[in-house]
Amino acid sequence: MEVPSAGTVGAVDTRTLGQGLEVSAQGLGCMGMSAWYGETDLEESVAAIHRALDLGVTFLDTADVYGAGENEKLVGGAIAGRRDEVVLATKFGNVFKDGQRSISGRPEYVREAIEASLARLGVDHVDLYYQHRVDKTVPIEETVGAMAELVAEGKVRHLGLSEAAPDTIRRAHAVHPITALQSEYSLWSRDPEDGILAATRELGIGFVAYSPLGRGFLTGRFRSPDDFDDDDFRKHHPRFQGESFQRNLELVARVEELAAEKDVTAGQLALAWVLSRGDDVVPIPGTKRRSYLEENVAASEIELTADELEQLDTFFPRGAASGDRYADMSAIDTG
Repeated sequence: MEVPSAGTVGAVDTRTLGQGLEVSAQGLGCMGMSAWYGETDLEESVAAIHRALDLGVTFLDTADVYGAGENEKLVGGAIAGRRDEVVLATKFGNVFKDGQRSISGRPEYVREAIEASLARLGVDHVDLYYQHRVDKTVPIEETVGAMAELVAEGKVRHLGLSEAAPDTIRRAHAVHPITALQSEYSLWSRDPEDGILAATRELGIGFVAYSPLGRGFLTGRFRSPDDFDDDDFRKHHPRFQGESFQRNLELVARVEELAAEKDVTAGQLALAWVLSRGDDVVPIPGTKRRSYLEENVAASEIELTADELEQLDTFFPRGAASGDRYADMSAIDTG
């Protein structure tokens, strides 16, 4: 499949999230450019962001916790002079202090967090502001109420939640319209199909799928846990360890077989599957290299037949992946 040529603009179509936020049909997850996925390369990461914008991938996703704020600085520097081309999303809520993680949805913290993010990004507003994880000690109504104040002040255009359960989503939406719900969604993480997608569609909320390539595993590039650097946090995830790793490799082999028949890469096939889930679903594959970015963009042109979709459903029923998504699932809101 051809990769869009240099200089091509608008190679990616657009989709509309709830409340009328128009975004590129696939976005760019920027986390790995600064943290948790091994070695980083600032120059290549900035080049990847510029290439994304040239190709029409204008929906950029970051968070204050990625690289302890460094990722927001990277993204802000990369889009300087091109802010009008970007739909910029960031998140708050994960707090690390003395190596310990906590989650905060306190109203006063919401304001502290946005001010710090705007300063690091070098912008006067963000287009989409997510609560990164639900603080189970603070009523969601109080957190979203504080987020709504930021909308009224023009510092935030749209509100989002991440990894929230259906009841939490409904309660939040009753306080202020929620534009997007972001959760992990891929062939091997189909949890959102157990009520979350039904809730977002009932309320007219868009769905943003992070890790649509299974943190890179579905691309087939990893054959052993030793393929990850020691500082790559995937090495410590249950799905990337021991027997689970080997069982999950068997799932990837099936994707690779179907991809070969279709003359595309395994990653492109996995991404095309997420794109096929509905016009309200926008995947944000993460990468820090232009070559992988271009491969992902080309996946937008892939059409899956009914037979291919049926095969993938057979290969990857809900719960097919071996191992939990995280070593500690306690931060995931399950209602």
